[in-house]
Amino acid sequence: MARIDAFLKLGLQQGCSDIHLAVGVPPMLRLHGNLTAIRFRELGSTELQGYVEEILSENQRDRFDQGGDIDFAYVSEDGGRFRVNVYRKDTGVGATFRHIPDEVPALDKLGFPPIVKSLCDHHQGMILVTGSTGTGKSTTLAAMIDYINRNRKVNIISLEDPIEFVHSSKSSQVIQRELGTHIHSFADGVRAAMREDPDVILVGELRDEETISMAMTAAETGHLVLGTLHTTGAVKTIDRMIDALPAELREQTKAFLTQGLNAVISQVLVRTPDSRGRKAIVEIMIMTRAIAKLISTDQTHQIPSQLQTGKKLGMQMLDQALLDAIEAKEIDPDHAVTFAQDKSLFRRFVTDTSLMPKFEP
Repeated sequence: MARIDAFLKLGLQQGCSDIHLAVGVPPMLRLHGNLTAIRFRELGSTELQGYVEEILSENQRDRFDQGGDIDFAYVSEDGGRFRVNVYRKDTGVGATFRHIPDEVPALDKLGFPPIVKSLCDHHQGMILVTGSTGTGKSTTLAAMIDYINRNRKVNIISLEDPIEFVHSSKSSQVIQRELGTHIHSFADGVRAAMREDPDVILVGELRDEETISMAMTAAETGHLVLGTLHTTGAVKTIDRMIDALPAELREQTKAFLTQGLNAVISQVLVRTPDSRGRKAIVEIMIMTRAIAKLISTDQTHQIPSQLQTGKKLGMQMLDQALLDAIEAKEIDPDHAVTFAQDKSLFRRFVTDTSLMPKFEP
């Protein structure tokens, strides 16, 4: 058994989401959003280097020795599955392990609005799931893929870095391919997928111009494309898509968004009232003629007003979703206010007086 497995086992026993190992500090666990050190000595450089090298393949070790960070999936001796990032910093090696649950959570269990299931029934176009790092985008996408897998007879090709949740084919066929193992880049993966009779293509991250362009092409040619961006909110997501491609393609990109983008789901993770868990709260934008016109005329700043009036279509603003969850006693109001755009709406719910200055004009 690799020595690092002892820390991973302890993390799983505590119910943490992440285990952090870095030189000069004890191992750290992220539990319900907070980072806490375990009772252990500070890790030394040679010691941690040895821990990490025990779980690297020859190919991974070569890539790491060449100076790059590496991402991969690791299964511990106890069967726990983790997404791993190994990196170097000024004092030596560091590693972060994100626990991946054995079972893919259902959309109902995640508490998402019914519109998300309806979006999964689309046969073409693009759906973007966005949010900052660690907000559960991979979990949301896995739940959407699982819903399609259970309810439709289609060919699903999932391109990931690395493979996290493992899907078994049910009503659908699910093919999972990993960056660095099966494909050289996401763009190459999308290009290859389009020759493999896909119905649904999941792109783990729309991280560069070529990948975004290929994903747009796939969505335009009759496929349902699911992808992620590290953006917060519908407006920033639209602006990011437009700015990601060269200026000469700006009008072409806007035309795609107005016709090929089905929806943007932007999420945050907020602590529950008992601080023993976190819940995903989402902003949802559904493409309509009115929003399409705002995009085509460079008035994306007016999209929030459409989200407010589009409730019957399944749209919701993040602030309203946060307020609804607070009133249902599903989330901690003091944590929720940190994500709010208009913090004054939350004044009557907040109990931590240190947050009151945030409400000042």
